[in-house]
Amino acid sequence: MRFLRQSLVGVFLASLTLALLFVAAQMIVGAVQDVLKRENAAPQARERIFAVTVRPAELETVTPYLEAFGEVQSRRRLELRAALGGRVLSLADDFEDGGTVYAGEMLVELDPADAQSALDRAKSDLLDAQFEERDAERSLLLAQDELKSAEAQAELRERALQRQRDLESRGVGATASVEEAELAAASAQQSVLTRRIALAQAESRVDQATTLFARVRIALEAAERDLDDMTIRAGFGGTLTDVTLVEGRLVAANEKLAELVDPNALEVAFRISTAQYVRLLDQDGALINGPVTISLEVTGADLTATGRISRDSGSAGAGQTGRLIYARLDNAPGFKPGDFVTVTVQEQPLEAVVRLPSSVLDASGTVLVLGADDRLETLPVLLIRRQGDEVLIRGEGLEGREVVIGRTPLLGSGVRVRPVRVEASAEPDMVELSDAKRAQLMAQVEASEGVSKDVKSQMLGQLEEARVPASLVRRIENRAGG
Repeated sequence: MRFLRQSLVGVFLASLTLALLFVAAQMIVGAVQDVLKRENAAPQARERIFAVTVRPAELETVTPYLEAFGEVQSRRRLELRAALGGRVLSLADDFEDGGTVYAGEMLVELDPADAQSALDRAKSDLLDAQFEERDAERSLLLAQDELKSAEAQAELRERALQRQRDLESRGVGATASVEEAELAAASAQQSVLTRRIALAQAESRVDQATTLFARVRIALEAAERDLDDMTIRAGFGGTLTDVTLVEGRLVAANEKLAELVDPNALEVAFRISTAQYVRLLDQDGALINGPVTISLEVTGADLTATGRISRDSGSAGAGQTGRLIYARLDNAPGFKPGDFVTVTVQEQPLEAVVRLPSSVLDASGTVLVLGADDRLETLPVLLIRRQGDEVLIRGEGLEGREVVIGRTPLLGSGVRVRPVRVEASAEPDMVELSDAKRAQLMAQVEASEGVSKDVKSQMLGQLEEARVPASLVRRIENRAGG
């Protein structure tokens, strides 16, 4: 019985082993068949979905701007030149390059010896002319009296002749007496003629004396002006530049001594293209008085000033293109004539345009918009203006559509996407700062060297606002090496 029981157990184990081997063989064969089937069958296609950022297209009225480069100039400039030659006796204490002077201040004094001598001679000639004028007037009075006397004598001689003729007609007088009276009357008439000639000469002498007196007065005024020109004064308050003068130097007539500029009367001249110039014209074809902002980056900080367009150049200029525009600045602390600045001009407002990042537009002038079932559609648009990293566009059916921002070559019409929606920001260049970050930036500004007090106060005022320009934050961090 024991042998039988052990034999049955062995048979059972052998049968179980065979069964397990059969199951294993079936599993191996099934796996090999599945692998062979997968290699022969085409893989199942799966649609790839891209995540894209979209923004709604909203119509708005935008005031575009154009940027150009210009040069700051002074509207009031005065060249200081010597009207007469001479030796420099004295100079003002502020007569130096960059010196500040006030209106009417004596700047340069030349040796006035020669001019004083000329003035003294002119005064002496004036006395002679006055004496000659008085003498001519007295001679005229005497000539008039002599003429009256000669006329009276001629009248007496004429009456005497008439009496002799009456006597002769009555047979009482002699013929010799009549002839003698006629000779006397003729002599008296000759005397009257001589006195008239003398009177005419006296009147001519008076005229000559008057002319001589006028000439002497003119010479005297010229001598006085020459003496005044030996002292050069400031025509207005301003700053001196291009000073090339020292005491004791002998200067020539019309030699340039320095240049006086008014630092408070500044303007900027900038050149734009003809197409940009047309956008600055109103309906009547006149240049608009648009606002202008100039900026100058100095040691990591920006100097800014505002103004308005005042005029344009009368011609394009020899060898130049476009138009030269002048803008008068209101208040420009820190700017100097000759600064090369960036000019931003506000154009006339554009209505019913969509403002989006420039990455939404491709070379063919189309944008990708979100369609049904989150699939992209191509929409043609019209580019109105480029504004830095943004574009102003118009398009039929664009209003209210969600436009893809940051398109790539993988995106196209019909592609299914997963939209990530963002709202349009009215101030994309403004950021909010934490209290610690704000304090750090303000400390960096206060510790900056080479920055004027006006610029520091302007930067600190911007940092105190709730929203701060991102460009200002970047400039401060770059300057500090952050």
